[in-house]
Amino acid sequence: MKHLVAFMACSVLISACKSGSGGDQQTFVSYPDIITVRRHPVFPGEPGNELIMLSVPVGESPEPGLSVNRMDVNFERGSDTKSLSMIEILYRGVEGGISEIEKFGQISDPGVLNRIAGKTLLGKGNNIFVVSFKTKPDIDLLGKLWIKNVRMIFSDGSVRKIVPHPGTDPFRYGLILRRAGDDGSDTYRIPGLATTTEGTLLAVYDVRYNNSKDLQEDIDVGMSRSTDGGQTWEPMKIIMDMDGWGNRPEEENGAGDPCILVDELRGTVWVAGLWLHGFPGTAAWNSSGPGLDPEETGQLLIVKSDDDGISWSDEINITAQVKDPDWRLLLQGPGKGITLHDGTLVFPAQYKDAAGIPFSTIIWSDDGGKSWHSGTGAKENTTEAQCVQLSNGDIMLNMRDNRNSTIKDENNGRAVAITRDLGKTWESHPSSNSALPEPVCMASLISADIEISGKKHKILLFSNPADKHTRSKMTIKASIDEGLNWPGKYQLELNQEEGFGYSCLAMIDENTVGILYEGEKDLFFQKIPLKDIIGDLK
Repeated sequence: MKHLVAFMACSVLISACKSGSGGDQQTFVSYPDIITVRRHPVFPGEPGNELIMLSVPVGESPEPGLSVNRMDVNFERGSDTKSLSMIEILYRGVEGGISEIEKFGQISDPGVLNRIAGKTLLGKGNNIFVVSFKTKPDIDLLGKLWIKNVRMIFSDGSVRKIVPHPGTDPFRYGLILRRAGDDGSDTYRIPGLATTTEGTLLAVYDVRYNNSKDLQEDIDVGMSRSTDGGQTWEPMKIIMDMDGWGNRPEEENGAGDPCILVDELRGTVWVAGLWLHGFPGTAAWNSSGPGLDPEETGQLLIVKSDDDGISWSDEINITAQVKDPDWRLLLQGPGKGITLHDGTLVFPAQYKDAAGIPFSTIIWSDDGGKSWHSGTGAKENTTEAQCVQLSNGDIMLNMRDNRNSTIKDENNGRAVAITRDLGKTWESHPSSNSALPEPVCMASLISADIEISGKKHKILLFSNPADKHTRSKMTIKASIDEGLNWPGKYQLELNQEEGFGYSCLAMIDENTVGILYEGEKDLFFQKIPLKDIIGDLK
């Protein structure tokens, strides 16, 4: 029942009452007209995407032998049923009881209207039925499934129809881009996503071979590449791996937390990562100290590709260029960086000062990556950040704020600051610590230029687990006033379930946004039409 706890159940109530004369028993059935679903992508390769649950409570004196003999699962026209290979209905028995899972029935190559025959005797208590979906290997990632209704046909001849809540979002398809166990890795974490100047989609991430722990561990940076907008992906490549550097084992040469940046003027793709040398059995965040040498402190590495992500350079160590020797640690984003209008390259970053206090900041290059520089701290006790350039040229830094681990009222929210001088000075933004709730987690922020009434208009897109308490409810939000407001009508929840919760957004084309985000040890990819988030602003 692990997957059912996140469902909201629709009850079909079957109960008994005594008649007014003679005390004879008779059975009557009453039904609500609402069905609710588990908000979760439909993934290919999953044994069962269990997305609908029906709870059928049976009272004290059900009709002897009362059973469900057919269930119809019907979609609205326009639903992408071509991507489905099967609808299967399972009977999980009476809630709280011990019973074998029983298959009620299934239908292959489903269409819009689907009749599924079966026979399941109902027992006393809440009888649980689950509707699951299986897909074909090739799916349309932009396809959707709108549930029209589910009809239950009982052995006594009664038929009841259950419909979704008004305004219920459709099911959406997604991919498990990297699955725990792929290529011998225990866990995939820390997503970065970017579209190159050639239109190629590049994903980067931690390959955590032994477990899900952060550095220090045996961790490399992996990369996946798609030339068709994320529909298919080439085999993974490792683009950052310090092997057994310095005669230490790979468990003491981990490199991870990648941040990807596309140079929009020159076409070069950069990826920054943190390398920790030595420090066995400790966490980099705590063990890295002052200094510049690998034996003293974490190292900031970059790699680059000049051929659209096909091949990559060796690791380049820029620690001495950007780290104050008194700082205990300096690292990138993670997530993604940006190219400013004048060609300056900017990575979001974070550091721990001499006293061990963390600050979000930026790292930048104004010569195409030949040399790099770091800014000052935007706000104390902030860490993982993302940045965008606003239409007036300002850089907005959106930051994970550690205070939110205890602040759960109206002051909970991502910290936001503005710089006009490449991080030398910062000022708080009006939306800081109020507009974007977080459970304390990494988040993503990008800008997109769209056409409204014939003119180009900049919007901001943001993703995170939109919950103050848990890393659940992965949501994309939009702001049409460059971050001053994030209206509820411009928000789309993709996945209600809890996971590690990191995410990264990228515009695939002018009409579609892609998102790579974490589940539990896996990385999920979805692509969403922009109009599904902001409507038709044009």
